[in-house]
Amino acid sequence: MPAALVAALSLAAFAQPTPLETAVLAADVKLFAVFFEGCDPAGLRAMLTDDFEFFDDRGGRVATDADSFVAQYASRCQDRSAPDAWRTRREALRDGLAVYPINNYGAVETGEHVFYERQGDGPETRVGRARFTQMWKQEGAEWKLARVFSYDHSALP
Repeated sequence: MPAALVAALSLAAFAQPTPLETAVLAADVKLFAVFFEGCDPAGLRAMLTDDFEFFDDRGGRVATDADSFVAQYASRCQDRSAPDAWRTRREALRDGLAVYPINNYGAVETGEHVFYERQGDGPETRVGRARFTQMWKQEGAEWKLARVFSYDHSALP
């Protein structure tokens, strides 16, 4: 089990999560591990709905469907394979993290996260924070990300 998933589940266990919270938080951790720590376009695509959309306060509507989003990701993630490439890590903050059911669809997850960067194997530096709202769609036992709203970005020292 990836360390990030263990950390998220441990974090969720601290607050005695509901089964819905446990499922959504596990999907969240898996998604961000694939997105930032791996280079797995097929794995990312499997976690998104076909009509996936991403909205960002800095870039506007940056994705209008899953396939084009994954194509952008695939071209960027290959660049991260260089030994001196910049790498990013995301950490969701426990305080304020919440999951709300959406009847006959899935759930909404809200919270705040911080981002860290490092070049190659160099030291990691905390570089920013943002708030997020994510709409998750449940398809059978799978949770797929349908909408992302990323906002209130700010730099951190």
